[in-house]
Amino acid sequence: MAPSWGPASRGIMYDFERSKRATHAYGLDDIAIVPSRRTRDTDRVNLDWKIDALTFDFPIMAAPMDSVMSPSTVIEFGKLGGLGVLNLEGLWTRYEDPQPLFDELAEMGDDVRTTRRMQEIYSEPIKPELIKARIGEIRAADVPVAAALSPKNTARFADTVVASGVDFFVIRGTTVSAEHVSDSPDVLDLRKFIYELDVPVIVGGCASYQTALHLMRTGAAGVLVGFGGGAAHTTRQVLGVEVPMASAIADVAEARRDYMDESGGRYVHLIADGSVGRSGDIAKAIACGADAVMVGSPLARATEAPGKGWHWGAEAWHGSLPRGERVHFDTVGTLEEVVTGPSHIPDGTMNLVGGLRQAMATTGYSDVKEFQRIELVVR
Repeated sequence: MAPSWGPASRGIMYDFERSKRATHAYGLDDIAIVPSRRTRDTDRVNLDWKIDALTFDFPIMAAPMDSVMSPSTVIEFGKLGGLGVLNLEGLWTRYEDPQPLFDELAEMGDDVRTTRRMQEIYSEPIKPELIKARIGEIRAADVPVAAALSPKNTARFADTVVASGVDFFVIRGTTVSAEHVSDSPDVLDLRKFIYELDVPVIVGGCASYQTALHLMRTGAAGVLVGFGGGAAHTTRQVLGVEVPMASAIADVAEARRDYMDESGGRYVHLIADGSVGRSGDIAKAIACGADAVMVGSPLARATEAPGKGWHWGAEAWHGSLPRGERVHFDTVGTLEEVVTGPSHIPDGTMNLVGGLRQAMATTGYSDVKEFQRIELVVR
């Protein structure tokens, strides 16, 4: 394949024979952070992340996946200083007491049998009264409330969600665009929906310059970069869809720079969502241009995780085309230990906040915005 230069945001293009061209892209494992001339003490590093009117102690969101986020773990994650997101299409809004179902799934090992059982369990209708109850439980604990719906169900349940009192409305799908084509009269008009909503919206995933730019133009407060659920997805095998995260984040960061020029300075937050399983991945995602990350698999290792070591996303129980699988992780410690330490394992899966703080101290950066400018190398 002969290389040639493509648009600035896409880098080198390669020719496939005579009919196709492709970009060379990099995952987070393909890059590394380069230390600067300065180092600093970890207590001189500020990890605060401010989005809309709220400030969090560190730039980490907990993914809206049933295996890691229940109302109680959302509350605990919020008390630790992060932003937990509850999946409003999960078991907690379909069943008054889903714990027996979690226990049942934890005992199942056969993938085919488990997938069929999950499809049965998740076929129970979503109940608006349970949406209200779960959000109310989180709000009563005095932590920020973020709740997620897929684009398919956003318009249907939006009024219930907003009336229940959320701080952030998350619209999360495998791939979300601002220009969905459909014959259905109920298709979500993302721009109109966000414009009429009084709650900041975080939407995604996306992985390219053009898609991200269109999402930013809808008025979203944040954009999810990536396809989420990196440890539990089989989207690449089922759909052939995959974009390495380092390139995706850098590409969307360039779209944001252009959007800021276009909009007169409006800043849209980039949240890396997928393939972020260790503290080093968090540091590299921010170094590529992300403001924050959304994590799932590290939290599945916590003793409080509803999945009891099993981890799965919404794609795993799709009624006609499952494209996710359950992944099992060893339990390593409490949610607090996984997020803020102390760590007992030297592989970056515990004390995620401490790992990010140490990475920034080692390279001499004092805050997240500064750290986005650090030098990177391809390994």
